[in-house]
Amino acid sequence: MNRRDFLKVGAAVLAGGSIARGSKAADLDIAILDGWVIDPESNTDTWLNVGVRSGEIVVLTKKPIVANKMLFASGCIVCPGFIDILAHGMDIENNRYQAMDGVTTVFELESGAEDVDAWYAERRGKRILNYGASAGHLHARRSVFPDEQDFEHKEATAEQIAQMAAHLERNLKAGAVAVGMAIEYCPGASREEVLEMFRLAAKYGASVHVHLRYGNMQPPGTAMEGLQDVLDYASQTKAALHVVHVPSMGLGNTRKLIEMIAAKQKAKMDITGDAYPYTAFATGISSAVFEEGWQQRFGIDYGDLQWAATGERLTKETFEKYRAQGGTVIAHAIPEDAVKAAMASPSLMVGSDGALTNGVGHPRSAGTFARLMGRYVREQKTVSLKQAVRKVTLMPARRLERRVPAMRQRGRIRIGCKADITVFDPFAIKDNATYQHPDRFSSGVKHLLVNGVAVVEDYRLLDGIFPGQPIRARVEKG
Repeated sequence: MNRRDFLKVGAAVLAGGSIARGSKAADLDIAILDGWVIDPESNTDTWLNVGVRSGEIVVLTKKPIVANKMLFASGCIVCPGFIDILAHGMDIENNRYQAMDGVTTVFELESGAEDVDAWYAERRGKRILNYGASAGHLHARRSVFPDEQDFEHKEATAEQIAQMAAHLERNLKAGAVAVGMAIEYCPGASREEVLEMFRLAAKYGASVHVHLRYGNMQPPGTAMEGLQDVLDYASQTKAALHVVHVPSMGLGNTRKLIEMIAAKQKAKMDITGDAYPYTAFATGISSAVFEEGWQQRFGIDYGDLQWAATGERLTKETFEKYRAQGGTVIAHAIPEDAVKAAMASPSLMVGSDGALTNGVGHPRSAGTFARLMGRYVREQKTVSLKQAVRKVTLMPARRLERRVPAMRQRGRIRIGCKADITVFDPFAIKDNATYQHPDRFSSGVKHLLVNGVAVVEDYRLLDGIFPGQPIRARVEKG
């Protein structure tokens, strides 16, 4: 359907809603009018007006409605607010870009928080978007190995593993959303260490969000081996498993990873994964990821690396300089075919893996969700609009809701649910961030509501509004 037909259908449907206006303006806080509502859970796919009161959706109707604030959505999709299950940028700078990308809720679940109570306290009342964090294994490991070399490479004793487990357990009792593990960044972590963290996650009904131990193209240590390892841990402990940024681990073997995940899902294993729609990953250049042999592991060379701060491509000399200095490097290593396979796969949801610092970073931080809807839905038709909406709303909500009941009220357009709502123009939505200019807002998000409060109106980000709420599991006493 083209834009003209899209508008005509909406006008015709709503013109047929000739029932008299029964509600007064004061009855509703906000009305979103004349939009095409997509709700993956109920399979709603039609023109509706949406009414919001006290932060919740209270009206879904073809009848005319009025409210204190009227937001017009003619020609736009109205859907649940996008949920970024793989965010790292959790401050106001990043919230601004995320909001303009259609995101209403962000989760730091791969690295997680060191102290969950302090993490939530720092953000309360100070965020545009909803926020949540996992209990981070990397933080627990650093608490017993403060020296960087030991942290990455030293094998923990049984006593040190117990200390790490106690660290994670304190944070799970404090309401951490999940358990986060980035095994590739601490190659010294033994099988028993990782297995103990999985056991702990299973005990608390938490999903384990794992950056695999290996991302190699060739054996030994392929991404398939890394995935099989965590599948074994999940099978032994019955912990729920979530594999983060699948294409940046699988690279040219991404389809094999997707097939492995899909097969386990078909066999009723509790496993999910995510991906971002870019052909480059980004990480710290000083980390274990870039230890000797990285060219062979990733199938790239110095010229495929880009220094995030300047945009320059690296040489052997500049690589060594920046590795000693430290900072973010972008690696152009993911085939486009791998990205398309991930976007098309019903087994994977979408997460940005993004973070900007003073505007420096990877364009995924600002453009992931608009890029999905613009490039892979509208332009390339890699995935349908309904499936794309599902990947960024209902799928992440369902991943987390067993441990975090608050997520049962998000990721849906349903009466009684929280009014986290994204309104976007499917013919105009587009990512504008680039590798040279990652700090550019996406375009095409017309309105954005977070807990029933408008933070984007008529394509404009509103300043000084902080309706974001903590998303947290039940806090256990003692």
